[in-house]
Amino acid sequence: MEIDGRTRTCGLIGNPVEHTLSPVIHNTLAERFGHNLVYVPFPVETGRIGEAVAGASALQISGLNVTVPYKGEVIPCLREVDSLAAAIGAVNTLVPVAGGFKGYNTDMEGLYRAMMTEGIQIADEEIILLGAGGASRAVAYLCAVKGAKKVYLLNRTVERAQKVAEEVNRAAERQVILPMALADFGSLPDRKFLAIQGTSVGLAPHVDDVVIADQRFYEKVHTGFDLIYSPWETRFMKLVKENGGAAYNGLKMLLYQGIIAYELWNGVKVSGEDADVIYGKLRERL
Repeated sequence: MEIDGRTRTCGLIGNPVEHTLSPVIHNTLAERFGHNLVYVPFPVETGRIGEAVAGASALQISGLNVTVPYKGEVIPCLREVDSLAAAIGAVNTLVPVAGGFKGYNTDMEGLYRAMMTEGIQIADEEIILLGAGGASRAVAYLCAVKGAKKVYLLNRTVERAQKVAEEVNRAAERQVILPMALADFGSLPDRKFLAIQGTSVGLAPHVDDVVIADQRFYEKVHTGFDLIYSPWETRFMKLVKENGGAAYNGLKMLLYQGIIAYELWNGVKVSGEDADVIYGKLRERL
């Protein structure tokens, strides 16, 4: 594209951001839609997120994504926060409004779209969710609002799982999240589950790590979804497959959270054909 005085700028703020694949998503979409827009990563030093958001508003940046470690820290810097993002307690997309930005969370709707494209259902399912960090808290909320029957939240420290369960059950106004210690997975009902891996365990370069290594756990899984996309196949995914289950990584979640952000910034609807083209480019990069 040709950059000129009318080129709009969007980008990503976080620390680090050098590894990001998001420019592939947004710059490809800008090209396919014919939008005069460029997307770039902006590293933000610790303690300077407020300055970054104010500066972006002053520079009339057309939209921002937010990645770790600022998804929660950015919230007090915003003029408005969407109700879903407020309930989750995390923002990953900023849309310009008068005097600043409004925060949204497209991660969870991105995960939902990704799962739907693979034929994975949440409604009426009994689900195992591994981990009780920020990502897992958001997944727990998604499962609750999308109609999961039960979500067994397994974490190394059960106290953390209990805290997340209390918060999400209160927000969802029903007792759907059931906290458990990882070591107690043997007490799960004798049936098959959808299992979502919501921790950073197994992320490259630590590709041989896994939250639970015991084969007896994977005998309970009919489908595994790992939020990690690098490596392409995590050890969690391999163990699911070795025990007869289907397994998916988080690349489509990355794709669709970006697509939803682009739709918010530009008032457009991205087609399935466009999504497929970008997914192919993301796979090539990996």
